[in-house]
Amino acid sequence: MSAAPTPDAARTSPDGAPELDLIDLGLPEPLLRAVLDLGFTRPTPIQSAAIPALLGGRDITGVAQTGTGKTAAFGLPMLAAVDPTMGKVQGLVLTPTRELAMQVAEALDTFAKHVGGLEIVAVYGGAPFLPQQRALARGAQIVVGTPGRVIDHLERRSMRLDNVRMLVLDEADEMLRMGFAEDVDKVFGYAPAERQVALFSATMPPPIVRVAAQHLRNPVQIAVSRQSSTVTNVQQTYAVVPFRHKIGALARVLATSDADAAIVFTRTRGAAEEVGTALIDKGMSAATISGDVAQKDREKIVERLRAGSLDILVATDVAARGLDVDRVGLVVNFDVPTEPEAYVHRIGRTGRAGRTGRALTFVTPNEQGRLRAIERTIRQKLEEVAVPSPADVSAHRVTALLARATDRREAGRLDMYRSAVATFIAESGMAATELAAVLAALAVGDAGPLAQAAEELEQSPLQHARGAGRTDDGRISFTSEERARTAARRPTTGTRYRVAVGHTHGARPEAIVGAITGEGGLTGKDLGKIDIFASFSLVEITSELSPEAFRRIGGARVAGRPLRISVDEGPRGHSAARATAHPGTQHRPPSSRPRRAPRPTPDTAHA
Repeated sequence: MSAAPTPDAARTSPDGAPELDLIDLGLPEPLLRAVLDLGFTRPTPIQSAAIPALLGGRDITGVAQTGTGKTAAFGLPMLAAVDPTMGKVQGLVLTPTRELAMQVAEALDTFAKHVGGLEIVAVYGGAPFLPQQRALARGAQIVVGTPGRVIDHLERRSMRLDNVRMLVLDEADEMLRMGFAEDVDKVFGYAPAERQVALFSATMPPPIVRVAAQHLRNPVQIAVSRQSSTVTNVQQTYAVVPFRHKIGALARVLATSDADAAIVFTRTRGAAEEVGTALIDKGMSAATISGDVAQKDREKIVERLRAGSLDILVATDVAARGLDVDRVGLVVNFDVPTEPEAYVHRIGRTGRAGRTGRALTFVTPNEQGRLRAIERTIRQKLEEVAVPSPADVSAHRVTALLARATDRREAGRLDMYRSAVATFIAESGMAATELAAVLAALAVGDAGPLAQAAEELEQSPLQHARGAGRTDDGRISFTSEERARTAARRPTTGTRYRVAVGHTHGARPEAIVGAITGEGGLTGKDLGKIDIFASFSLVEITSELSPEAFRRIGGARVAGRPLRISVDEGPRGHSAARATAHPGTQHRPPSSRPRRAPRPTPDTAHA
């Protein structure tokens, strides 16, 4: 969707056809009001074609790149089709990743803010199962989720699709590329025969055509091209920052920035609240807007930013639509956007009205692929920069402090301070320049090298550990070098388990960690070394697993496959676990700790 045009703007599309206004699409009044609250009046091409077709009950296939407005194209008709008085699942959106699931759920929440009694829940792997189960039990009408976790809920009967009216496959080509074809078919098997289906894909290769032929009925075929956008007057940079150091790095970036105001973008509303609270706790002038913030409160916050009484705004993509503030000289992407076009939208918030701006994107080491996708979209390379250190922050602050010295001297009334300084110098024997340096350090909050070293160890990016990155649930995975250093500092006391996903299945350390910790009720500290082989992986767990945790981990899915966890027995070893296992059991509980035989070198080094 786009904002209102200027009065003399042409009312035709590029091909000469008349453009529609949102009011022309036939949306129910509460949904139309929510979209207008966001500052939009014009639908995008995919919305102009898809919304009327879906409102009319037709199935559709939409060939559209990310960033063309797909979420509203299927989300608004889905919300229109749902009965808020019936506490049963009536709409289901399947997405290939948990990040996209969270993003879509947040967007739907925003669109539904004037619809009472409606609950939307996101379900995905790598997160605790029970909170999702409770949300479904409360009567959620719309579910957005990844195929594996959706199937988990269906098989455990915590979710039923008997009343589903609309089913959406978002980024279908990516879903099939990740090996979810069988899972998608299984989900459709739980849905009633009479349902409406919308399939969105960036391309339509033969496998997608087969899916459409199997599950859609006489669909309306829609295809739109990617919107091309160029951002000028913005210096675009990135910094590699492990997830656990992001907030500290962000605080130092903001502390050393000369921009009048800054916007920090996060992927989810939860992250926005967390980051905003952390910045306020550090004494910064910050506020947060997300889909949870009422429109009138959002407008007040933006007005404060525009007027200069607020310097830092933390926002999600949906909440920041149409935001135009000339003071913004810096945009920080705290999370890499899932869609390259969202990156263009974000950094377009700076460099306004002929001014220059700067954009900095935090990239965890395992997000290099997303960075490359952004560079392909904007057709230029981003410049890598180093995050300021605590010493850089102190240097910046003392420079600003000394710049005010002349004005303060001319203001007068310094006799009391001259007397106190003279007395201190006489009694301590400290040189005047040394005392001035000490006072400057105290004034900028520099407590000395020991305190700074502790801060750098705790907060600064590990520039040498480029393999450290965020897992699906916010934990950290490390390169073999960093893992070896960690293992050297910590004794190995855990049990080694085998899980049935490996390098050839596309398994990644962060996904394995997320699944095990999420389903097993563990933390990152409970996991040790991870070795990924071709067809399986070995995971060291230092905590005891209860039979229930063992069962739940075994059923968790990574790369579309169940983990099928068992105690490692070595290449040809036997263990007491095998002797005591019940016939036909799929997952053997950790009833013993057999001696571990050596294995060949893993395809992927320690996670």
